[in-house]
Amino acid sequence: MMKIFGRSTNEGGYAKSDAGSGDLKQYKFDLLPANKNVTMQLAGSDPFQDELQKWADFDELQAFISPRTLEEERTDAPVAVRFFVDSRMTGIVGYVPRGLEAPALEALVRLGNAGRSTRIPAQITRTRNGLRVTLLMGLTR
Repeated sequence: MMKIFGRSTNEGGYAKSDAGSGDLKQYKFDLLPANKNVTMQLAGSDPFQDELQKWADFDELQAFISPRTLEEERTDAPVAVRFFVDSRMTGIVGYVPRGLEAPALEALVRLGNAGRSTRIPAQITRTRNGLRVTLLMGLTR
């Protein structure tokens, strides 16, 4: 834990209230969500509050995660998440929390192999610290 601009931050450099959440214990050994209620809250959404506000009233959001490039893998870059709304992609709305990249990327592979859309159901939640994005990982089973 370190402090940046007077706010404590985690390993990813995000404020504690914007660090995201999720637990690898909610996934089976093959990174399949253990049940339909498994969720993951994105990290780093504070800078994207304007973008999130545009989509806050949408009921059925789909998160889009681009496969990582070799350069992103090499530098261990954060995995950016966008929404896919009305046949177009939005700006970045947050990042997959550190340590949870594998379950998120594996969900894309699993969906693609099953012939399903490679978009993850998502919802926007209002918290006292702003808008947050929750990926409904359990629905990718």
